[in-house]
Amino acid sequence: MTALRSTLFYIYMYGLMVVFGIIGTPALLGPRSWARGLLKIYLKVIWAGLAVICGVRFEVRGTEHLPEGGALIASKHQSMWETLAFWGILRDPAIILKKSLIYMPFFGWFAVKLGNISIDRKGGSKALRQMLKDAKKRGEEGRQVLIFPEGTRVSPGENPDYKPGIVGLYNAMGVPCVPVALNSGVHLKNYCGLKKPGLIVVEFLEPIETGLDKSQFMETLHQRISTASDRLLEPADRT
Repeated sequence: MTALRSTLFYIYMYGLMVVFGIIGTPALLGPRSWARGLLKIYLKVIWAGLAVICGVRFEVRGTEHLPEGGALIASKHQSMWETLAFWGILRDPAIILKKSLIYMPFFGWFAVKLGNISIDRKGGSKALRQMLKDAKKRGEEGRQVLIFPEGTRVSPGENPDYKPGIVGLYNAMGVPCVPVALNSGVHLKNYCGLKKPGLIVVEFLEPIETGLDKSQFMETLHQRISTASDRLLEPADRT
């Protein structure tokens, strides 16, 4: 039954991506707000289907920790779900994505139009400098820059070291960093296949102030995200 529900949701999700991509193509020619509005509608329809087909819903906590204006958001990463969900949860995010994703039909087109930040992981220091430049600009525009500091999706209960790019962003942007805990991997596989029905929780945590040195910042960020994410796991899912 779980495999069947996953298959049905994949058909639903990717089918809607094609439909919305085709009918929404004119939005790519207008202001960015058109594409953002269309994406929010798409996400509402997608998550309604996820609830009906898979029995998975989500809840957002701690939004009082989100500052007005530009901010750096550092989130746990367990599924493709949050890569999409933050476009609806945050006001106007600029998400740091693998460069390869911008070449995907429909998804990539809108990712570019929405002013997200792509990074070539093989581009070395040049790619990192460009990412920092783009992120600083987005922050100055009052947008929230989102990064997954683990660099890839991890299983619930896994807490690997973070990639150094998050420190560069913290220093370059000069704004507080808001950690985010979540438990999407308890209920969904990497590409949103169903593990088990239930409630996904996304929790914004207390911001980390500016001015910390590298080791203080990394230790504080890792501790806050890991502790809160592990707390969101059900006892049977702890490793």
